[in-house]
Parts: sequence; C-alpha cells; structure tokens
Amino acid sequence: MSGARGRGRRQKYVEPEEHENHERWLVTYADMLTLLMVLFIVMFAMSQVDQEKYNALKNGLADGFGADASVMTGSDSILQEKLDQISPNATELLDKLSDSDKEAVAKALGTTQAGESAAYAAARVEYNRLEKVRRKIVAALSKKGLTDDVRTTIDERGLVVSLVSKHVVFRPDIAQLSPRGQQVVDTLAPVLRGLTEQLRIDGHTNQVKVHPRYFATDWDLSAARAVTVLRRLNERNHVPADRLAVSAFGHERPLVDPALPRSQDINKRVDIVVLPDVDSDTQQLLDDVAADSKNDTETGTETGEASNDAGHEIDHGTLTRKDGDGDGNDHG
Repeated sequence: MSGARGRGRRQKYVEPEEHENHERWLVTYADMLTLLMVLFIVMFAMSQVDQEKYNALKNGLADGFGADASVMTGSDSILQEKLDQISPNATELLDKLSDSDKEAVAKALGTTQAGESAAYAAARVEYNRLEKVRRKIVAALSKKGLTDDVRTTIDERGLVVSLVSKHVVFRPDIAQLSPRGQQVVDTLAPVLRGLTEQLRIDGHTNQVKVHPRYFATDWDLSAARAVTVLRRLNERNHVPADRLAVSAFGHERPLVDPALPRSQDINKRVDIVVLPDVDSDTQQLLDDVAADSKNDTETGTETGEASNDAGHEIDHGTLTRKDGDGDGNDHG
C-alpha cells in the first residue's frame, strides 16, 4: 500500500541554478578602451607636424623680420623673393617643407605684406591731409606776424600746434594768456573751428625743479594753462566743446633739450593737437611717413636746407642767445 502510494506520487523537478558571470563588464570596458585608443591614434596622426622643420623655419623667419631691405636679384618664384628679403636662410628652410606648408607660408607672407602696405598708404593719406591743415595754420599766422610764437609738427599724435613762449604766450607761474598769446589763439581758432577732428589741449611747464608760485604742483599749472586755452577756443571762438579735451604733462615732456640756454621759454607751452581720424595701427605709422617725407624733401633740395615754411621748426640757434628777453630762473 505504501509502495503504491509512493509510486503514484510524482517528484517535482527543480532546474539547476545558473552560474552568474561576474566578468562580463570587462568585455564592454575593453571595447571602449580599444575605441578610445583608435580615436587618439587618428587624432595624433592628423596633427603630427615635423617639429624640427617647423622650428627651423620659425627661427629663420624670426631672425629675418626687421632686417633692412636690399636690392634683390632675380628669383624663380615670388615666394622665394619674399623669403630672401626676410632672411638669407629662409629659402633653404623652404626647400625642406612640403608643398602644402609652402603654400601656407606664401599665403601668410602675402597677407602680412599687403596689410603693411595698406596701413602705410592710409597713414600717407592722413599725413597729407594734416599737412594741408598745417599749411593753413601757418598761412593764417603769417598774415598776423605770429609765426615765431608757434611750432607745428606732425607725428604719431597727429598735427601738433605748440604755443611756445618765445614772445611770452604765458608769463612765469601764470596760467593766463598774455595779450599776444590771446592773439595767437584767436588766429588759430578759425582754422580749427573748420575741422571735424577732435582737439586735445596739452599743458606743459618748463623743467625748473621748484614749486610754482601760485599752484601746488607743475601738474596744476600745466592743467590750468590747457584749460585757459580750451576756454578761449570754446567761449570766445566757438569751437564746439564736444571736440575739446584737456591733458596735463607738467615738466615731463620738454619740447627742446632742457640743457640748452633759454629752453625754459620754449618748453613752457600749450600744445593743440589735431587728433588723426584713423585707427591706432595707422596712427603709429605717421612718424615713419613724416620721416620719409622729410628725407624726400631734403633729398630734393640741392642746397640741403630745411623747408622755409614759417612756424614749422624752432630756430634752435636763437636759444643760445642771452638777449635779456625773460628771466632764465623763472619757473613755469
């Protein structure tokens, strides 16, 4: 009975427990590392540069920039001629480069040369325009016999009209214009009023190292003198106020060598600066254009004498004469 009951009872089947693999993540991790390695190999291959050739070219070009230009002989290509002008070793370095690198260098050189030429041409145009304004100012002063009281120059600041004190534009330690100084400003005003450029009025004192009598420092005295000229231009001669600004330099920027006798009378001044209407890079080239123009003028003059334009330069010979006009011990 019991045997029959045991045979009739079915035994329940239990599936064996599957063994869990704890290392499957290593397969995914290895795949990711392989892909990253391939990626970096491709990137490295794309950016690989022959460092030795690159450094040789860089050093050759760096040594050559700024070298004086010379008369060039014929060359097989425009690129070779430009490289020869930069550095004698540049052509040899160029031969070691690939065609694509040569093309990149040629493009860079052409862009640089074109940019420099365009900037110099713009500076030349601006210089010529300022020169026309300068000649108008000189002509106006000439009619009134005031050319000895003004010096005009063109440099990187623009057109600089200096009210020098040869005939006492400013008395010592005083910020008020003398009657002759007022006449000078009133003569300049019509020309300045007809311009559109900004005007900066720079005040200066001479180089004597003593305190001014009525002002705390040289800076105060130079600023007061600049403001005096600005107010006369604006209030009496109607030059628009939005075109005027003031700067003060004290005794820091003498116009002539302070060691010269009577230089104090010249360095005690106010500069009216007609600011150029060009970008800063072009403005920096105005000095070069002015120097080139001066050289061209001197070369074209058989006698070698400087220009006779009135008021353009100070006669430095007059500084060596002690004729009693003014006290050399005056401060400002």
